[in-house]
Amino acid sequence: MSVRVALAEDSLIVREGIAQVLADGDDVEVVALCADGDQLLRAVELHAPEVVITDIRMPPDHTDEGIRLAATLRRTHPHVGVVILSNYADPAYALALLESGSQGRSYLLKERVHDRSQLVAAIQTVASGGSLMDPKIVEPLVHSRATPERSPLADLTAREREVLSQIAQGMSNAAIAGSLVLTKRAVEKHINSIFIKLNLSGAEDVSKRVKATLLFLADADQAPG
Repeated sequence: MSVRVALAEDSLIVREGIAQVLADGDDVEVVALCADGDQLLRAVELHAPEVVITDIRMPPDHTDEGIRLAATLRRTHPHVGVVILSNYADPAYALALLESGSQGRSYLLKERVHDRSQLVAAIQTVASGGSLMDPKIVEPLVHSRATPERSPLADLTAREREVLSQIAQGMSNAAIAGSLVLTKRAVEKHINSIFIKLNLSGAEDVSKRVKATLLFLADADQAPG
């Protein structure tokens, strides 16, 4: 069954280009094309999409309209997934998106949209309530400096930071095991250790992964540049 999608992008060329990319398969149905956030909110009411794709910056202010739309939809339509498209590989933007909750949220760089498989993967992930971060946001964070006084991530081993970086990308335990050539049991042990070191062992499983991702992003955002 195809996922119903509403797309918001103020550039007509980009908007039509993304729509064409998505039209090349039967797993996504684009039900609305919008030029700004107000049109998108009306489209959500009229067409009941399962997922919205929105540019991070749109009229009228061209600042963080996409992130604010995601927060609004969290309140008004909590089951609608949101894929933010952005030119900015800045963890601060991704962290702002996740502050209203990570369930059904994805932050994807616009350079990915020509690759239909990556865009559809983000759509399907948020449609099922998952969360996905663009690897270009996550990968540099693995190498960011952290000191014991400033960050709980300083206590993580190199392998645990690798596992955490993949958690932040929305990967499952099985996918992490395949990526890092580990057994699923070994991945589970690393993840349990991460949660203990980050003082998250008492939280629910989904909440643990979300909060670990937030700490991961916040740590790099606060590091001196």
